[in-house]
Amino acid sequence: MELQPPDPPLSDGVVTLRQWTLDDVPAIAAACADQEIARWIHQLPSPYRESDAREYVLSTEAAWRDCLGAFFAVVEHASGAVVGSIAMHVLDRELANVEVGYWTAAPARGRGLTTRAVRLLSGWAVDEAGAKRVQLRADVRNGASLRVAEKAGFTREGTLRASGFNNREDRRVDYAVFSLLPGEGS
Repeated sequence: MELQPPDPPLSDGVVTLRQWTLDDVPAIAAACADQEIARWIHQLPSPYRESDAREYVLSTEAAWRDCLGAFFAVVEHASGAVVGSIAMHVLDRELANVEVGYWTAAPARGRGLTTRAVRLLSGWAVDEAGAKRVQLRADVRNGASLRVAEKAGFTREGTLRASGFNNREDRRVDYAVFSLLPGEGS
């Protein structure tokens, strides 16, 4: 697998996926302060501050450099506004297995932008980065994330029962597991 930032950035004319920059820190901090994002992304600091966002951007640069993952700002093409985040984490380099994760800022939800971003990233992962399996996990209670996976062409494989823990809600988390293999997708 090769992880080189795409040049030019990935785009379908509606959303663009580009690397994070320090200029994005205020947008990240504002989005991640939303309790709905914190509800589903359990490892986010709370409260989420600009210093957390700055640390995140710097960590994405290191992850790219060390070929541990690919991290993108999801940008609305027409306005240039950051509307979300999407990342691909390398799970197994030898088997070329990766996992996709994402969040969407409140004003952009329900517009299909995240589905577009997942399609762009998973297509790039398979076609350019050499992924042989793109995996996606979502809390079974997160209906919006489950719909994104399905609309992006992923196949639901099953449930990882009680495989995580949500500290904010003090509960074990069941994750739905989805995958996309080369030649699949919409």
